[in-house]
Amino acid sequence: MERPTGPTPVTPPPRLLPWSSPDGNPCYLVTDDDGSYLSRLADDLEAVQLATGADVLGLARKVLDDPASPHTEIRFAGIRLAECLTDALRVAESRGMRLPVPDTEDA
Repeated sequence: MERPTGPTPVTPPPRLLPWSSPDGNPCYLVTDDDGSYLSRLADDLEAVQLATGADVLGLARKVLDDPASPHTEIRFAGIRLAECLTDALRVAESRGMRLPVPDTEDA
């Protein structure tokens, strides 16, 4: 049996998905098709998570800027901000993992 010649296909790294398993573990997608149904679903959810974060930030600023805001509202805003930051960091990690590695040449 002959071995194929030519460039070896490069398998992209697994994609960190924007949701966790029921046990709270990270979920990954292994595919070479960025246009697959699951890839598009993950892209859409990432967009929703980032938009939600922007909305929550705007609402939280109003609560935090008001010195008369009750403690419970400030706590609620802080909890929602922490949730949104968690989502945003996960999106950043996922996208960072998919950036191409630059070729480096030692001169």
